[in-house]
Amino acid sequence: MFRSIRKKKNEISLDAAKELLHCSRRGILAVNGDDGYPYAVPINYLYDEDTQKIFFHGAKAGYKVDALKACDKVCFTVCGNETIKDEAWAPYVKSAVVFGKCHLMENDSSAMDALKKFAMKYYPGEDMVDSQIASTGRATQMFEIEIEHISGKEVQES
Repeated sequence: MFRSIRKKKNEISLDAAKELLHCSRRGILAVNGDDGYPYAVPINYLYDEDTQKIFFHGAKAGYKVDALKACDKVCFTVCGNETIKDEAWAPYVKSAVVFGKCHLMENDSSAMDALKKFAMKYYPGEDMVDSQIASTGRATQMFEIEIEHISGKEVQES
């Protein structure tokens, strides 16, 4: 159902793609937007390998929410781990692409648990996370992407 990497020599292992998802801080979420135009937006996220889901937060209303209610299919991309190997001016960059279905989470204990795990990735300590969730957590919409496919590659920018 999902296309494989065209240039097999650039493909990285599934484990390497998952590691990139773990260590990156931001990615690009692409949804099906208005009038057939794609809509892509940078987001902070949490990759949970145990559940095979990606979690992120946002407003309870807006373009992204409307697009996801119309069509739950999404593409999520991260890139990073830039390294210099051969030529000092042409770095190698890894990327991971995820396809899946994205849903708005109900505002219940599982959403609050996901919000806390997500926030722990970005905030310096648990006390700050708990304080922030206590003051604004109920106003936050959590989203989850159920991962259907992950691929990754590494290319040199020369």
